[in-house]
Amino acid sequence: MAEAAFHPPRRKRRVFECYQAPFPVGPGAGDFRMCRADMVNNCVVVRSPEDMDQLYNKGYFGKGILSRSRPVYSISDPSLVSKWQGANLNVPIITSKKYQQRVQWAKSALQEQGFDGCSVTKILENYTRPLEFPFLEKGGAEQTGDSCDTMCPNTENTELSGQSSTDTGNIATSSPECQKEVCQKACAEGDPASDSMVGSKEQEPADVKETAQTSCQMHGSCMHCGCKAKGGPDRESCNMAKSRERAPEYVLVQEEEESSLCPEEGSAREQENFVKKEKLVCRRNPFRIFEYLQLSLEEAFFLVYALGCLTVYYGEEPLTILKLWEIFSEVKPSFKTTYMAYHYFRSKGWVPKVGLKYGTDLLLYRKGPPFYHASYSVIAELVDDNFEGSLRRPLSWMSLSGLNRTTVNASKELLLCYLIKPSDMTEEEMATPECLKRIKVQELIVTRWVSSRERSEQDDL
Repeated sequence: MAEAAFHPPRRKRRVFECYQAPFPVGPGAGDFRMCRADMVNNCVVVRSPEDMDQLYNKGYFGKGILSRSRPVYSISDPSLVSKWQGANLNVPIITSKKYQQRVQWAKSALQEQGFDGCSVTKILENYTRPLEFPFLEKGGAEQTGDSCDTMCPNTENTELSGQSSTDTGNIATSSPECQKEVCQKACAEGDPASDSMVGSKEQEPADVKETAQTSCQMHGSCMHCGCKAKGGPDRESCNMAKSRERAPEYVLVQEEEESSLCPEEGSAREQENFVKKEKLVCRRNPFRIFEYLQLSLEEAFFLVYALGCLTVYYGEEPLTILKLWEIFSEVKPSFKTTYMAYHYFRSKGWVPKVGLKYGTDLLLYRKGPPFYHASYSVIAELVDDNFEGSLRRPLSWMSLSGLNRTTVNASKELLLCYLIKPSDMTEEEMATPECLKRIKVQELIVTRWVSSRERSEQDDL
């Protein structure tokens, strides 16, 4: 067997961030943060924005459920953001068509809750009517998280507008003085438009409480009513819910108006003087989609068992390490094998990610996916001292050759990771993570033998 030739990791050409830390734990007590995750449909998800940033920025654990990797999903239209960049508004900007699509989604969600068509139309009309900009103070500073509790909508159309001629199509954003007048702090006397989301006036108080928040757990979306500015447990639960969400409550909708520069009727050049006016109208987001950080089972268990910086809950019950080991093994029969490999490579300084798209168990990155391409595709197998055992995926020479060619074409190397357990290890020992202490690891890099290359090397010698 020839010795392996190790190749340095390939660094990405464009890197847009700085490396912070290998793990979400620091040397000092002040750097430690206990994060929370929830077990939902056999998946581990992190809902808190602070915990999401902590786990992804320091170690690149998990991925956003709506993003490619980092949880940065936004509903803003990039072309509209660049078009209205002079407005300096830190609020999502979407088209009117996209907003109406969300209104239809909210309508379907309310109908599934049992509301009749008349009630749904009335609720959505009141909820989506134009508002003042409630997210800015007079001086331009952002309000606190309680702004949702103290907003009072304005019945007039508050807008940022720009006019464009049909000949030129140029758009001029409104002046900063106009924006300052528009961005006034709303009154703090409750929200009648939000109250209308509750339902009709004939409902009983018990029904009002049930319909105060219309949610769709299947799609991970939620539609909130406006909470009154008052104390008590309801206020605390609302604040806790807001601290976990990343979906914007308010959006700016680009709408169009048609007007004419010539006020006289019957003008011959009326169509030539036609002006197209575009404006930004502040409205509530009727269908809010939340992005969470989804952890693989191996990542979640490593954060709980090895680092001790994560607690996984099932409902409101925190799960112990032994319970997680048992549950994860039932959800994924190969969990013990893949976690042993994950734990080993993480301890070596690699950042393992799921290798499903290359037909393997793991992909190994140096530092993290934003900095380097994956160096190795890993297949993990649990064997005994004699390298015997029931292999999870027995490889024939043909399948091994095809998998190796696929890996090489992606500029990676195929690595077979054999996890060797003692012959005297019992099933009772394997039922706890303490078995990791007796496991040995052997790595084998698979490369294609090229006869012509070997002959040329011998000739050189």
